[in-house]
Amino acid sequence: QVQLVESGGGVVQAGGSLRLSCAASGNIFSINAMGWYRQAPGKQRELVATIKDGDRPMYADSVKGRFSIARDNAKNTVYLQMNSLKLEDTAVYYCNAEGTYSSATGYRGFRSWGQGTQVTVSS
Repeated sequence: QVQLVESGGGVVQAGGSLRLSCAASGNIFSINAMGWYRQAPGKQRELVATIKDGDRPMYADSVKGRFSIARDNAKNTVYLQMNSLKLEDTAVYYCNAEGTYSSATGYRGFRSWGQGTQVTVSS
């Protein structure tokens, strides 16, 4: 299977910046898409940003102009640069990846999630 490990979360003052990283590992054959989601207390998990092969990155309206997603295909890693952070950006941020991995029985599709990293924006 494929594992995702996030890093870079923490506590930051409003207006500050953080950069999240997510590295995928395992018997990866290809990754079609990687993205970031977040879940605030008492709320449903929501899409923050995604980047797919051949497509422009997509962003939630609430983060457009402030967040930027980038991918390093050679490292199977996706980044989320978060600038001008607001109190409402406080949440657990989860990495997601979709693609194909190789197994003993052939190639199989996967959709994996990371364990989540806490981002807290303080006033």
